[in-house]
Amino acid sequence: MAGIDPAEEINELAGTLRSIQDVLDLDAMRKQIEELEQQVAAPDLWDDPDQAQKVTSKLSHLQGELNRVEGVARRLDDLTVLYELAAEEGDDDTRAEADKELESLKSDIGAMEVRTLLSGEYDSREALVTINSQAGGVDAADWAEMLFRMYLRWAERKGYSTEVYDTSYAEEAGIKSATFTIKSPYAYGTLRGEHGTHRLVRISPFDNQGRRQTSFAGVDVVPVVEQTDHIDINEDELRVDVYRSSGPGGQGVNTTDSAVRITHLPSGIVVSCQNERSQLQNRASAMNVLQAKLLERKRQEEAEKMSELRGATTTSWGTQIRNYVLHPYQIVKDLRTGTEAGNPSAVLDGDLDEFIESEIRWMRRQESESGAGS
Repeated sequence: MAGIDPAEEINELAGTLRSIQDVLDLDAMRKQIEELEQQVAAPDLWDDPDQAQKVTSKLSHLQGELNRVEGVARRLDDLTVLYELAAEEGDDDTRAEADKELESLKSDIGAMEVRTLLSGEYDSREALVTINSQAGGVDAADWAEMLFRMYLRWAERKGYSTEVYDTSYAEEAGIKSATFTIKSPYAYGTLRGEHGTHRLVRISPFDNQGRRQTSFAGVDVVPVVEQTDHIDINEDELRVDVYRSSGPGGQGVNTTDSAVRITHLPSGIVVSCQNERSQLQNRASAMNVLQAKLLERKRQEEAEKMSELRGATTTSWGTQIRNYVLHPYQIVKDLRTGTEAGNPSAVLDGDLDEFIESEIRWMRRQESESGAGS
């Protein structure tokens, strides 16, 4: 802080905040909130529970966004007064309080600025996340389950609701795979940079000689399909298998064959769902997952065609993206952005915002450079 005039920093933050407000278009946001409030007040809203959930979720998100922007604007005004008060009184404690609030506002406004970068075609969608254990045996299955918990904890911290479609448990410990949705506007845009391979290095709790083990798990993030999407699926191209749901250690959690696995024969994509008691509900959920996977496949194919036309190489995030080292030292490091954290326990408990914000900025730069080179 020494040598930097807080007034200059506050002016700079105020300019950034004005830019954010322009991008978000607060007047349009208020109008949209008003329209959604009228829909929520309609007596027949819950006749269609899925639509009602979307309307209330969108309203809650927009209200939260507006309150956050207005709250930061008020805090910025109050901060100027706090610095003036500290100077007039010569009060070091008040000055320290003001310095602390300035740092907090820098962080909060930086996070809001990142949100304005989410302008991709599907960024405003909810996210469908699939985690798969890869190389590393039982340690990899355990690692996949740790990642599964990490993302659920991140969503919980944010107040986002989640729905688990399918969990395939490994025989000894952990999971082979898990598929779930994060039901919040912009969840896809926020999390799409998490797509790729995550690597864990630690002393294996499953090795009686206490040796160090490297494990890998893959994270797949796609946007949830909406009614406006045109994804045609020919029923003749599907193989549908039903089986009994199972829990950890292979125990049956359902006495009927209600779990559903669907194989899309042309693409080889396999999806499954076992969280519902009804076979029909599981089939409907599995079809939603399949549509989302096919939508993403279509999006990638279109991006590759555009890249070929431009003579550019397609940016791929489906490689190893982050290391989580628990031994011999402790660090989490993103291989693309260089972002590091020295407390892996906090990261694995859902403290992901610093990594997510830096990867959104990184992806936006990559896309801008790719566009500039076209």
